[in-house]
Amino acid sequence: MSVLLVSMKIDQKRLDEALGLLGELLASRGRPSQHFVICGGSSLLALGLVRRTTTRDVDVLARLQDGNLLQAKPLPDWLLKDAEEVREELNLPANWFNAGPADDSFFRLGFPEGLAERVTTREYGPRLTISFIGRYDQIFFKLCAAADQDAGRHFQDLQDLRPTEDELLKAAHWTRTQDPSEGFLFVLGELLKHLGHENLVSRL
Repeated sequence: MSVLLVSMKIDQKRLDEALGLLGELLASRGRPSQHFVICGGSSLLALGLVRRTTTRDVDVLARLQDGNLLQAKPLPDWLLKDAEEVREELNLPANWFNAGPADDSFFRLGFPEGLAERVTTREYGPRLTISFIGRYDQIFFKLCAAADQDAGRHFQDLQDLRPTEDELLKAAHWTRTQDPSEGFLFVLGELLKHLGHENLVSRL
């Protein structure tokens, strides 16, 4: 059982292999060109930003067109079918390529300012372009996820990113635009304390 679980994790090599194969399928089948912005663990791995060596999936945050972030949901059925073939070929986790993080709230409430200008873009064949969000924006999303969900790996990733006090404060202010509730504010304050920045709590 443990061998199977390990084999289904995605490391940096398998990430490149999976995206490369997906790009090949899109090209060979004449699919429309796709340009996605990727966040989460796969983006951290692709850019070598954290200590962890595996992830469970590739999180599509948005589409990118002419420098603008666009809603990625729902992903086309044909793309999901192609991704499923890649999953079967490489023994990847179910739903390894998904638009789970592409929440409508980001498009209503706003992404971190300038995000689209800070991505690292790679081509996986002529029909698939992937832009990975960078360290600065990962701090924003990881702080938000750690406060909104069970901290776990999000908190560890945040520690690995080694945010400065100024970066944390800007990230915290952005997370408050996503959830202004008192409960979220309390959890956010506790996270900042655990990160060694208790002095920021009064500035939220």
